[in-house]
Amino acid sequence: METYTDVLLVTANVGSLFDNVGEIEGDWLREFFTTVHMYKPRFVALHFQEVGGKDYMMNMGHAENFFWTIESSSEMADFDRVCVYVDSHFKAVDSFTALGSMYFIHKSLKNIQQYDFNVKEFKAVSGHNKYVGSLEGVTTMEKEKFPKNFWPDFKWSRKGYMRTRWIIHNQGLDLVNVHLFHDASNLIACNASPSVYSANRKKALRYVINRLEDNSYSPLPFFLFGDFNFRLDTLSLVQNLSMSADVQTVKKDSSNEVEKIICEEKDNDHQVLLHIETKLFAYLHQAVFRENNGKELLKYDKEISEFHDVITEEDICFPPSYPYSEDYTKPTQYMNTRCPAWCDRILMSHTAGDIIQRREGSESGVVYNTLGSNICMGDHKPVFLFFPLKTIAH
Repeated sequence: METYTDVLLVTANVGSLFDNVGEIEGDWLREFFTTVHMYKPRFVALHFQEVGGKDYMMNMGHAENFFWTIESSSEMADFDRVCVYVDSHFKAVDSFTALGSMYFIHKSLKNIQQYDFNVKEFKAVSGHNKYVGSLEGVTTMEKEKFPKNFWPDFKWSRKGYMRTRWIIHNQGLDLVNVHLFHDASNLIACNASPSVYSANRKKALRYVINRLEDNSYSPLPFFLFGDFNFRLDTLSLVQNLSMSADVQTVKKDSSNEVEKIICEEKDNDHQVLLHIETKLFAYLHQAVFRENNGKELLKYDKEISEFHDVITEEDICFPPSYPYSEDYTKPTQYMNTRCPAWCDRILMSHTAGDIIQRREGSESGVVYNTLGSNICMGDHKPVFLFFPLKTIAH
């Protein structure tokens, strides 16, 4: 007999929670708990990236408290089994990813097992299982930092993936936490379409998918959710935004290196329409990025299109998830450091798409959205997917 189990997946780059210690956290948690209360899932998976923030050596202790706050909260008390994995051992430079994953199992969900990668079998889950530190020797998850040769020209950073496997009522699935490379410079991102950064992300994502599909463990439907750092096709977008403008390229005095790109309106007192530097992307009409949930910009969101053979995604009906202002009085404003983009995503294999229970009519039961659209959640708005998972009851 086919039944279904309500599942909530959440991805959140929480770096700015720790860069602004204590300021955002309360609202962030309230928003998360409200969502759990509203949808009443039986299984919750939370994938965090940039645990500890930029200054992780200082703030890792604070990060560990953040995990404890969620785990021990009264709001999550009905979830009687919890698995927590926090890669917080920053001294292990070769393996530190700053990824954290939390899984909550509701007391009403009886039939659930987790995979042990060491003995290659599924085992029942009981109690609270918490792993914090280097995670070496932890056999219920697999993690990897991307190899250094992936991006020889870039600073080696905390990027990689962490994977767990589950059986919920006889339906197996892989849940993978991912953090891919960002755009280091807006100017370099404008050089080519696709950009050099985009090519790098593509390579890393292909690597993860190949790992999920290799035969060392029999492949299962998978959900990949994290900060993919997908960016809009910046060159095409800039060409479009500056179509009726005068474009000036300012170079550094001695070299041929571009320092800034400035687009001015031809009339209207030559008002600056768009100003781009390495870490500046200031567009005069910022509302465009939020209007109609940024729908006009979706055509520039091309990075996933290379993967349609293996990956699908629910329709995006929310504005770009990054980079929001970290000023709590401006929760819907973007910072002018980067071109807004849908960095934070929940992707799935086609086989995973098939095990989502889609109800007839308008009440689809599937929700793909941001958390805290009108509340300051840091520079990334978390993204969630709520859905009924088709399961097989004995």
